[in-house]
Amino acid sequence: MKLQNRLSYLIILFVSFLFTQTVKKEFPSEQPINVIEKLGNNIPLNLEFINSDGSLITIGDIIDNGIPTIITLNYFECPMLCTLVLNGLSDAIKNSDLMLGKDFQVITLDLNPNEPLNLIQEKKENYLSTLNDNIDDNSWYFLKGTNQNITLLADILGIEYYYDSNRDEYMHPAVITFVDSGSKITRYLYGIVYPSLDFKLAILETGQGKIGSTVDKILLYCYHYDPYKNTYTLFATNFMRLGGIFTIIFLAIMLVKLWKNDTLIERKND
Repeated sequence: MKLQNRLSYLIILFVSFLFTQTVKKEFPSEQPINVIEKLGNNIPLNLEFINSDGSLITIGDIIDNGIPTIITLNYFECPMLCTLVLNGLSDAIKNSDLMLGKDFQVITLDLNPNEPLNLIQEKKENYLSTLNDNIDDNSWYFLKGTNQNITLLADILGIEYYYDSNRDEYMHPAVITFVDSGSKITRYLYGIVYPSLDFKLAILETGQGKIGSTVDKILLYCYHYDPYKNTYTLFATNFMRLGGIFTIIFLAIMLVKLWKNDTLIERKND
């Protein structure tokens, strides 16, 4: 009896092992979907893609505008995630007091090289229509390209994705990447909702002080990006320094006023 129990147990283990291997083979969900941050790396300016209007364009042609660029990798027949990412980005743009086309620009690259150009044009028109009427067409680029160049750009950005033939879907992370005017990767924001403060600070940081008001520059001085929390947090040391500077300025102003008042009183007494 004991021998039969042992044999039954071994048979169950063997069948379970076979079933596990079949599941892994049929549903390749264990392939890597990840972002390996490559902060400080530069994107090759000669990478060529097709713009939504059908013209050939390079990354350099776009980044040469001299303002920060946000890059997203999505595809337009995506059943859910891509729409959520682009909707979240669109909402962040609308809620920001920075201006698309003036303070920053966006590149959305189609992960699927086989999607038709008219679909890309339609998506661009849809998203631009949700923004301010004064937005320039060349402020949010929708691009397609060869599988080779798409993969190359994804590798440079550190974005790991794959095509699942069983589902006919591209599996990819939800992330937007910030690139400065010199093509250097500066920041990543994750998820499908981008808080207004994080979104603005990422753009200001990428702009290296060349965009934004004086108040924006002070704001950026007081916050720094926390990679463990994936958000910008108040930098206490800089905040205290700034508070100290304002205190000194306030005291100096008060002393000057007191000195002026004393001078006026003395003149009246004379």
